[in-house]
Amino acid sequence: MGDHRTDDEHRTDDEHRTSKGELTRRAILDTAIERFGHHGYRATSVAEITRDAGVGGTVAYTYFDNKEALFLAALDEDAAAVIHEGLSEFMDDPNSTWRLTLVLSLVDALDRHPLARRVLSGLEPGVTDRVIELPALMELRKAVVERLRADQAAGLVRHDVDADAMGNGAVTIIVSLLMSILQFGRRGVADYGPDVFAVFEAALGRPPEWPATGPP
Repeated sequence: MGDHRTDDEHRTDDEHRTSKGELTRRAILDTAIERFGHHGYRATSVAEITRDAGVGGTVAYTYFDNKEALFLAALDEDAAAVIHEGLSEFMDDPNSTWRLTLVLSLVDALDRHPLARRVLSGLEPGVTDRVIELPALMELRKAVVERLRADQAAGLVRHDVDADAMGNGAVTIIVSLLMSILQFGRRGVADYGPDVFAVFEAALGRPPEWPATGPP
């Protein structure tokens, strides 16, 4: 017997399958972020992730080629969430202190994102070198460059600096500072934070006022 469903009915079925697939992939990723974030790559199995996600043991391989691919996708997803939180605060700061606001908001966001925090803390040395190449950092670099150009137009940043080069360099410094805060402790970084920002800001303009207590 032929299929007598209309085109709209076929389209609805396809959309339903796509939506279900996206929800399944999302559940696997969310669980992977939690599992890898709290237990690490070596101590976590794909079977444990699929079990906690409530899907069949082989379903993860429909979306990810292997355990490493799942780990990297989870890292990209968690890092993107950190950066999006940081950008939301940074975009709302109209003052010249936005660079400090960005760093502090990223530090705060890392407390809510275990896998990004774990990797930046140096607990997954096999992927540490991937951090600077995370896709989400491209969005951060773009936002920082655009803000620097806006500050140049407003006379808040020197006009003789290359906004693209400074923006890329600024993001590298920010990532390094985040890693230092996580690996060496916030109290120690509070002592040297003002000096770091003095160097960072000297190339741009007046440095922001560092809070007396340092990073939260």
